[in-house]
Amino acid sequence: MQAIYAYATEPTFWLSVLQVIWINILLSGDNAVVIALACRGLPPRERLWGMIIGAGFASVLLILFTGVVSMLLTLPYLKLVGALFLLWIAIKLLMPQEHDAEGTPEAAEDLWRAVRIVVVADIVMSLDNVIAVAAVAKGQYVLLTLGLVVSIPMVIAGSAIILALLERFPILVWGGAAILGWVAGNIMVSDPIVAGLFSAVNPGHLELFAEIIGAVFVIGVGYLWRRAKTPVESEV
Repeated sequence: MQAIYAYATEPTFWLSVLQVIWINILLSGDNAVVIALACRGLPPRERLWGMIIGAGFASVLLILFTGVVSMLLTLPYLKLVGALFLLWIAIKLLMPQEHDAEGTPEAAEDLWRAVRIVVVADIVMSLDNVIAVAAVAKGQYVLLTLGLVVSIPMVIAGSAIILALLERFPILVWGGAAILGWVAGNIMVSDPIVAGLFSAVNPGHLELFAEIIGAVFVIGVGYLWRRAKTPVESEV
């Protein structure tokens, strides 16, 4: 308790908390998109819980990863595998999603499926974000935890806004999936192995090319898969 009180009485501590909150909000735009996409097929009550649990688990994992993420990011193939997972998730999220009746076992199963999608996608997308947050926290887990806990409602609010837009303008689902494909492309070329293979290429050009390819790949494969599974007249 004395340690917490000592932190709380230092102006620099609260300044750092604000920095963690601000950085997390700035870097969580794609997280809000994946939360909204994953939860859009849930009934209203499960949808809210999906956003809360998904964002909460993601923040807890962010805290746990802080101590080891610098080492993890140097491991070959880690980001490559993560990017492939994210591409798969983005394509899956383009599939039509039907609402199960609220409170039924099917709705509960859908809820936990959505939470798993959110957690896996957030882990992949947050690997680099952790470095920025950890640099501000400087090993102070009280500061890190407080900053992320305060950020959770803001991420959920952002997800709710995006979800409302997705319901009003379903075509935006494709835009959200394209964003995830764009992020996956960025993650893929930052893997040490991939970066080494294309070391002769301008990094900025390589990154942009990979991002565009990732977005186009998700939209193209998602469209073909969706067309194969649903009648043409039901496509959105």
